[in-house]
Amino acid sequence: MKISAKGQCLCGAVSVAGQVEQKVGVCHCSMCRQWVGGPFLAVDAGTELTVTGEQNVERFSSSDWAERAFCKKCGSALFYRLKQNNQHIVSAGLFDVSSDFSLDHQIFIDEKPHYYSFANQTHNMTGAEVFAQFAPKE
Repeated sequence: MKISAKGQCLCGAVSVAGQVEQKVGVCHCSMCRQWVGGPFLAVDAGTELTVTGEQNVERFSSSDWAERAFCKKCGSALFYRLKQNNQHIVSAGLFDVSSDFSLDHQIFIDEKPHYYSFANQTHNMTGAEVFAQFAPKE
């Protein structure tokens, strides 16, 4: 189920708005952990995310198929965007409706370090399972 949500980075220079899934996903891949300093908790905002303050957004092409965005002023991780279909996976912490969210799934569970663990029961996928399900078909 999707809800209307608005949020912003730590300094307020960038704001985002759109219809987002209420299900929070956690990514444990090594790139996400380097990017945010731990697991990346995010919600799917689809292809219609409105970004205000675009001049403060820095984009980094982290692979052939995705880019990561952050605020140039405060460094807040904003979103992960799939290049092929413009799908935005947005940092859950940006939104002011976090009480409406629930932790639902974890990906790259096989890359999760041993030093943390979530108590929630979630759907878990390895990196291979993620790529098999979501990788672009040629």
